[in-house]
Amino acid sequence: MKQEEDIQRIIHMMNDPQVLEDLRNVRALGLPQGCIAAGYVRNRVWDKLHGYTTATPINDIDVIYFDPKNTLAERDEHLELSLNRKQAGRNWSVKNQARMHIRNGEAPYSSIEDAMSRWPETATAVAIRLNDEDQIEVICPHGLNDLLDMRVRQSPLFRHTTAFRQRVFEKQWLDNWPLLIVEN
Repeated sequence: MKQEEDIQRIIHMMNDPQVLEDLRNVRALGLPQGCIAAGYVRNRVWDKLHGYTTATPINDIDVIYFDPKNTLAERDEHLELSLNRKQAGRNWSVKNQARMHIRNGEAPYSSIEDAMSRWPETATAVAIRLNDEDQIEVICPHGLNDLLDMRVRQSPLFRHTTAFRQRVFEKQWLDNWPLLIVEN
């Protein structure tokens, strides 16, 4: 029951005209398991939980999908160009998660959820997509507790603790969201 309540909280936080426009643009690409993830979702949630009325700037809009039949990086670049033409001034980053196992030196992933479960932090491993009925769906392989509790914790399947710690330091999350709890 709590998981469903948490999902509804996230959906409520994402119910914004800009978010819906972004989700519609991603859905229009017709990507298998296509969604927007990572900092796009995480930052908005932490901003809301901190009571901010102005959104913390994001580096990019992370679009992820899973297509093992076409893993060419050039496809992602083409999709980024397409999204950037639709919305000038936005920085779209598109990555087919079906090839990310190579970069990470792991066995092939089986789905978006499988790939996300290996991301560095549990709170970042959250994605949203718009279904055909214009309803937001939430993908969260580690659940939503850490994100909603503002807890930065290494994902259990991410094997590089030094990289996790370096990432937390470089992202300077505590400067932007001082209520975060970082677990080492």
